[in-house]
Amino acid sequence: MKKYFVLFVSGLMLSAMLCAQKLNPEQQVLADTVLSLRFCVETAISNNLDVLQGELAMQTAKINWNQARLNQLPDLGASTTSGINQGRSIDPFTNSYLNQTINYSNYNVSSGVVLFNGGALRNTAKQNALSYEASKMDWQQAKDNVTIDVILAYLEVLRSEDLLRQVQQQAELSYRQVERLEILDREGAAKPTDLTDLRGQYANDKLSIISSVNALGTAKVRLCQLMNVMYRADFRVEPIGIEEIAEQYEGSAAEVYKETLQEFALVKAVDLKKQSADRAVRANRSALFPTLSLNCGLGTNFSSAARNNVFVNTSDQPTENYVLVGTTAYPLIVKQDNFNAEKIGYTKQLNNNLSNSISLSLRIPIFGNWQQRNRIRLAEVQLKNAQFVQQTTVTQLQQSVE
Repeated sequence: MKKYFVLFVSGLMLSAMLCAQKLNPEQQVLADTVLSLRFCVETAISNNLDVLQGELAMQTAKINWNQARLNQLPDLGASTTSGINQGRSIDPFTNSYLNQTINYSNYNVSSGVVLFNGGALRNTAKQNALSYEASKMDWQQAKDNVTIDVILAYLEVLRSEDLLRQVQQQAELSYRQVERLEILDREGAAKPTDLTDLRGQYANDKLSIISSVNALGTAKVRLCQLMNVMYRADFRVEPIGIEEIAEQYEGSAAEVYKETLQEFALVKAVDLKKQSADRAVRANRSALFPTLSLNCGLGTNFSSAARNNVFVNTSDQPTENYVLVGTTAYPLIVKQDNFNAEKIGYTKQLNNNLSNSISLSLRIPIFGNWQQRNRIRLAEVQLKNAQFVQQTTVTQLQQSVE
């Protein structure tokens, strides 16, 4: 188990180094017949669909996290309405009835911010932050799994090559012994049974060569499948000193377990998912609290029917009334101010009609068909499930180490 732990740590270190140096897998496969472990691991990670999907899931979680943080900021929006009223309608400028065609426009800008909602926005942002961190660990775990699989397949190719060399050497030795006994047999200095036994041994060695060649081919096919590249029968792999590396680690099973808990991405992922589920419960409980919001707005409007009365002069106007002086009736004349109705300009109307507002709104949840309380129960179930998954993962890891 210690060797597997060292293999795992070596895979993590190799994955980290590969992030800093990128090769071209396609050109490397076409150009080289001797493949390094670094190249094989990088190619497998670059071409593995689980790794690619894990990266997309991580990007999605990051977007959700960013949006959850931005939801705590005030919103800002603008609206405009333009139209034509024909026939009898209300003048937007004077609110009086007119029987004419009116062109009008309204412009509004509004903003609002949640001042208090029981911490729902904050908990949701924290939940998404933990989910993002968990998705990064899931992505890393996918890369670690590919790395370990490639390392094991790489070692299997090395082992198969070494075994093939051994059986070839054994077959060569058997062939030379057969040749020597054939010479002795022709001279009558060897037993025929010894020659027969050696010939049988040589035949078995040739069968072992065939079996070893097939095993090597299977190991190479497996390695190519993990790299997701076209199979080439003529490629070889560079030797590595994995045994020397493994012998350097002399820790106990408890130390292996402790270090694995600190390094294993899967353990970190399930722990972060449990924390995220706990935040989800808090966020859903916060929805039971009242929501206090601050809102403000700015608006103005324009109407083609808007007029401004401009003073022109003062004139004498006769009336139907009269004044009696003795027996003589004199008509009553009054002075009247004369005005001229002028259109109000577009820009001037917008400036004159500016209005603003500010308000506080309080929303108190009283009864919502128990939807929110059921959401809380579902979140609590998800939290318990995350706790079970974490405990199962840690237990399985401990059993593997033991």
